[in-house]
Amino acid sequence: MLSPLRTIATFPLRVLTWLGSQGTRGVAAVVFIAAAVPPLGALLRPYLTEAILCLLCISFMRVDLAALYSHLRRPALVATATAWTTIGVPLIVGLIAHATGLTARAPGLSLALMLQSMASPMMASPALAALMGLDATLVLITLVTSTALVPFTASLFAGLFLGDMLSVTPLTLGLKLLGILAASLLAATLIRWMFGAAAIQRHKTPIDGLNIIILFIFAAAIMGDVVSDLLAQPLFTVSLAALSFAIYFTLLAITTLLFRRIGYERALALGLMVSQRNLGLMLAATAGALPPTTWLYFAMTQFPIHLAPYMLMPIARRLTVRANTSSSAATSIP
Repeated sequence: MLSPLRTIATFPLRVLTWLGSQGTRGVAAVVFIAAAVPPLGALLRPYLTEAILCLLCISFMRVDLAALYSHLRRPALVATATAWTTIGVPLIVGLIAHATGLTARAPGLSLALMLQSMASPMMASPALAALMGLDATLVLITLVTSTALVPFTASLFAGLFLGDMLSVTPLTLGLKLLGILAASLLAATLIRWMFGAAAIQRHKTPIDGLNIIILFIFAAAIMGDVVSDLLAQPLFTVSLAALSFAIYFTLLAITTLLFRRIGYERALALGLMVSQRNLGLMLAATAGALPPTTWLYFAMTQFPIHLAPYMLMPIARRLTVRANTSSSAATSIP
């Protein structure tokens, strides 16, 4: 009698373990399934904020405190990367949007680009870097410092560039971001206290699977109208998709080149982090009160966010092998 019950009880864990073992393939599949089943968008959209909070909580829960302290003892690289992603990127995007007149001609798109640039990196970035064999620890510490600053930097740049385009004031935006991050950090701290870091590490793969499920909920909630938008305005929708890919890979390439002196393998890890922006955090802070064009652009960004890690796997493997070979050669020299 106990055996069937034990099998039933362990079945969800087996499913999560299998899903977590799929790596970047599972992350890539999420976006296609979410786009292919539009009714899921309407069903899951009310749970968008909860999904964002869960993603944040899982990421904070998995922070390697020893690695965190190790990188904090060498703060120059982390400080530079943090300044680039929280100050450099939004400043450049804001200046370009105003210089080109995009703010006046296409306010919905301009708002989308500014919110994207102001957002902190995605909380899933360290996990994706690890799946690709890149330096996840460097990504993690930079993510933590960037996320800690984003309530203040986002409020600053919202005041500088957005004016009355937002439904909330810059101060309210900053306070909401701070509240969301504080709640997620508190929940993650309680989970670590209850179960311990060792147990969390032991269950890494099923937690990866849970992360993919929550990513799916988020993607489905934000992409619910993609098919109808594609049918109603195909050229505009495809153009936004192309723009999202162009911005993603531009941020990736520029960041990798800027930090190439630390090695292309680590620079690519930072490039991945900078190009993966946490749009969900901005959606939660604005309560989703955004123009249709902004929503549609955010939906289109899900394609490069979910597909790029899978596309970049061959490059990451090549760089990792080269870095390991160089390290082995250096240690073998007497």
